[in-house]
Amino acid sequence: MNVFSEAAIVELGAFARWLAQSDVRGVVVRSGKSSAFCAGADLTELGVAYDMIMAKPAHARFNAAYDHFFRLSLAIRALESCGKPVASAIAGLALGGGCELALGTHYRVLTNDPRAALGLPESLVGLLPGGGGTQRLPRLIGVERALPVLLEGARLSGTAALEGGLVDALVAPGEEVAAAESWLLSTPTAQQPWDRADWKDPLPLEVSKLLGPVRERVLAETLGHYPAPLAILDCVEFGLPQCFDGAIRSEMAIFSHLIQRAEARNMIQTLFLGRTDHDRMAKSGERPAFIADFVTTMKSVLEEASPSDELLATLGFTRPGLPSVPALRRSAGAGYWLDQSDPDPRRLPALALMQRLSQAVLPLTFDLTAEQLRMADYAVVRELGYPAYLGGPAAFGQRESSAP
Repeated sequence: MNVFSEAAIVELGAFARWLAQSDVRGVVVRSGKSSAFCAGADLTELGVAYDMIMAKPAHARFNAAYDHFFRLSLAIRALESCGKPVASAIAGLALGGGCELALGTHYRVLTNDPRAALGLPESLVGLLPGGGGTQRLPRLIGVERALPVLLEGARLSGTAALEGGLVDALVAPGEEVAAAESWLLSTPTAQQPWDRADWKDPLPLEVSKLLGPVRERVLAETLGHYPAPLAILDCVEFGLPQCFDGAIRSEMAIFSHLIQRAEARNMIQTLFLGRTDHDRMAKSGERPAFIADFVTTMKSVLEEASPSDELLATLGFTRPGLPSVPALRRSAGAGYWLDQSDPDPRRLPALALMQRLSQAVLPLTFDLTAEQLRMADYAVVRELGYPAYLGGPAAFGQRESSAP
C-alpha cells in the first residue's frame, strides 16, 4: 500500500510550494494503486526516527522530534493554503497520514465501496494524528463525531462518511477521478472553512466542558496507562480555540512529547510490526514453536502466581470478568506507573508480577531475532491479554535489562 515515507513527505512539500506559483487550475490527488489511497505513516521508518530522537541528549529530544515530524503537517498546510483548488479522489483506505492528506484537500470524493474508508488509527499504536488530524477532523464534522475516530480508531465509509460531512461526494468505483475533476472545473473557492473570514473558533470553556466527561471515561478505561488518548484530548482542547496555524503547532508540541514515550514504541513494535509478521506467518498455517513456547510459559507462570483479578485489572490486562478499578493517575506522568515512587500498595506486587513473567521467558529469548521477539510478544498480548502498553514480556524484560 501507499505509505508516507520520508521521501513522500519531502516531495509533497516541494509539490505544494510549486503549486502556489504555478498556473494550473487545480489538482486531483489520487492513488496509483487499487489497494488504498494512502495507509498512513511508514511505521518502520517511524521506529528509526524514534531511535534517532532518543539517541540525543534529553534536552535536545523535543526539538529533534518537532523538527522531524512537523514537516508533514507543514506540507499539508501548504497544499490547502496554496490558493489553488485541490480535490482528492479516494478509492480504498485513507488512514492516518493518508486521511490527514485527504482532510487537507478542499473537496473529497469517496467511492461507494465498503473497502474505501477514512480513519485515524494512530491511538491504536500509542500515537496521535500529528499531521493536523486532531484539528481538521473536529472542525469539519464536529467534536462529538470526531472523537470515536480519534480515540478508538473508528473508520467512516460510504453513506456514513457523506452524511457526517467527512466527504463531499459518493460515487461508484471508477468514477471518483471524473467527479473530482468536474468539481475543479466548476471554478470553486480554494479555501478551507477554518480559513474563511466568517469562521469562529469555539471558546476554551466550551471545549473543556464538552471534553470533561470524555476525559473521565478515558481515564476509567485506561487507568492512565495509555498516554495517547489523553494527549489527543489535549490536542482538541488546546487546539480548537486557536487559529489553525497555532493549533497545528500545539498538536505537534504534544506529539513531540508523546513520541518519546516507551508506550508508543512498545505498541508500534508489538501491535503493528509484531502483528504484521505474526499474521503473515499464520497464513502459511504454521505456528512456530517459539511462539507456542512463549504463550505456554506465560500461562503456566500466571497460573502459579495466581494474581488477584484486581491486580491484573490494575496492570491493564484485558480479559473477561476483570473488575473495574479506579484510575491510577489523572494524567500521563513520566514513565510507567510501575516505576513511580507511588504509595499505592498494589504497585510493588504488580511490578514483581511483571518482572516474574519476563524472567520466565528470558531463556526463550536468547536465540530469537528482534522480529521473532515481536511476534511472540504480540501472541501473548492477543491471547493472554498482556498489557499492550508494556509491549509484551520480552519487551518488558529488555527494558529491565537496559535500566541503569
